[in-house]
Amino acid sequence: MKVNKRKMASLIALALVMVALGANAQSRSNTATNQTNSIFPKGTLGPAENFTGKAWNIGLVAYDTTYNTVVGNVYFEPGARSNWHIHPAGQVLIITDGVGYHQIKGQPRQTIRKGDVVKCPPNVEHWHGASPDTGMQQLYILPKTEKGIVTWLGPVTDQEYRREN
Repeated sequence: MKVNKRKMASLIALALVMVALGANAQSRSNTATNQTNSIFPKGTLGPAENFTGKAWNIGLVAYDTTYNTVVGNVYFEPGARSNWHIHPAGQVLIITDGVGYHQIKGQPRQTIRKGDVVKCPPNVEHWHGASPDTGMQQLYILPKTEKGIVTWLGPVTDQEYRREN
């Protein structure tokens, strides 16, 4: 079988490009474990008086009197966490990527991962944030916002953040 040298060279070049693109995609998917994937924009940096480290928030469903619910997305960079805080009607967290922590005052710190759903009871102090090495992405749902949104309290100490029980 006679093969056209030009056609063969083009096919080899195309194969090399495809291999290179595949290797590049593989290297992107194997980036450091502190990266998370998000379907939402990063949003705005949360205020330093309410967060340790960098936490980025974007509102997805704004408060209104029809739904009385607020929904948003937060990305916590590795090691970032919220202050202790209270929601008058509670809060639901849906972890969409990464690894983090959640703690209700007086209870052990819990590790939370992609796919976990956390219920923060009404009027109960709690905090949440990323693990030291991996960022965490979460959706938050605040129901019955006519009761209020959030009361911010003091920072979570490094000792509280690191304590497993």
